Amino acid sequence: MNDLVRQHTALSETDLEWLHLLVSEWQLLSDLSFADLVLWVPTLDGARYVSVAQMRPNTGPTSYQDDMVGHLVPRGRRPLLDAALDEGRIVREGDPEWREEVPVRVESIPVRREGRVLGVIARNTNLLTVRTPSRLELTYLQSASDLAQMIAAGSFPFPGQQVDMDASPRVGDGLIRLDADGVVTYASPNALSAYHRLGLASDLVGQHLGNITSELAPSRGPVDEALVKLASGWAPRETEAEGNGGVIQLRAIPLKPKGTRIGSLVLCRDVTELRRRERELITKDATIREIHHRVKNNLQTVAALLRLQARRMDSPQGREALNEAVRRVGSIAIVHETLSQNLDERVEFDEIADRVIAMVAEISPGKVDCRRIGRFGILDAEVATPLAMVLTEILQNALEHAFTQGEGGTVEVSATRSGSRSDARLLISVIDDGCGLPEGFDPKRAGNLGLQIVRTLVEGELGGSFDMVAAEPRGTKVVLDIPVISQK
Repeated sequence: MNDLVRQHTALSETDLEWLHLLVSEWQLLSDLSFADLVLWVPTLDGARYVSVAQMRPNTGPTSYQDDMVGHLVPRGRRPLLDAALDEGRIVREGDPEWREEVPVRVESIPVRREGRVLGVIARNTNLLTVRTPSRLELTYLQSASDLAQMIAAGSFPFPGQQVDMDASPRVGDGLIRLDADGVVTYASPNALSAYHRLGLASDLVGQHLGNITSELAPSRGPVDEALVKLASGWAPRETEAEGNGGVIQLRAIPLKPKGTRIGSLVLCRDVTELRRRERELITKDATIREIHHRVKNNLQTVAALLRLQARRMDSPQGREALNEAVRRVGSIAIVHETLSQNLDERVEFDEIADRVIAMVAEISPGKVDCRRIGRFGILDAEVATPLAMVLTEILQNALEHAFTQGEGGTVEVSATRSGSRSDARLLISVIDDGCGLPEGFDPKRAGNLGLQIVRTLVEGELGGSFDMVAAEPRGTKVVLDIPVISQK
């Protein structure tokens, strides 16, 4: 719609925002009218109309099988559009049009904003299935007529009341018509069922909706008063009412077809099961985060015990072995700490990688500069946990064996993602400029416990590949190629 309006019309940005607000609301008018809606706006030269938006009803058959958006119509071809635009009033045609052997009643509703007519809504009703209207259909049509008059007067939609139509109640969910005093004059079967869910044992018709809603869904203080006013239809608002184990969503729409409030529409929907599932998910998410938090705490306790034990060791080899275990446990704890702060089982691994690099760099025998380039991105927990340990072992191995005591150097960790979303891979390189690999070293067979852990995790747990080669001009390069999607 933005492109069509800016390309073909002289409307301002504030006018365009008003049209957006209208289009966000007009599913309500379409459903109440059982009719298709097409928004026509005059072009810059005034010689034609361009259709910028279209809506089909959920409550009846469509009048347009084709998409009308973008069509241009010369002025004069559709007299009802001309009359509604020029005279600023709703124009109805006496005889229906015939489109592909389907009778269609055509009406034109001017769209007014601050005294100016911006465009015209063509309301097209398929009359092929017309029958004697029921009380529900008569209420729908009367409410649609009131809304149409409000659009023509510029009092609908309501400024500053942008509505999320995916989350708000719709006409078919439940409709209640109120008089000017907030008393129910009609309630659809779905609306009555929703209030029965709250504990209503009688009919709604004849009752003050605000009072009965506050009785069924009691609250305290100003909230209760606000609920009474909203359910009475005094202002365009949305809320939820909960009582008797049920939850209903309410949306009030004051009706002022001639400038004076004559009543209100209240749309309602039973959202009991939806809210129950949301609460279950919230509880489950909170439980999962609490588990990760406790695992992190337990791992930190284990690391502290190992650190205490290391301090009591007389053997340098034993002390170093325990310190290595502390770092391995710490790398896993970092992942669980990050998971405890997330809403799902996925983590931003760059933060974890930076913390692992900083943790391992503390053991550097000299002034070794450890840095990361590239991005790991977001990874599943099943990938992040073993990868954190792998990165810890590789960095620890580089800092221990690549540089002699007091010697400086650099260790660079680079990460690159490649492939499609379903077959994404992560290429990781850890490059040092140290002394290089020993003569005849075979990374597939040789190595200490750390390299054995790396091989097992990369090839077995992560389903990737691992290799160590000589770096240029000197040093060692460790290459990991792993799938981003968990192999479990």
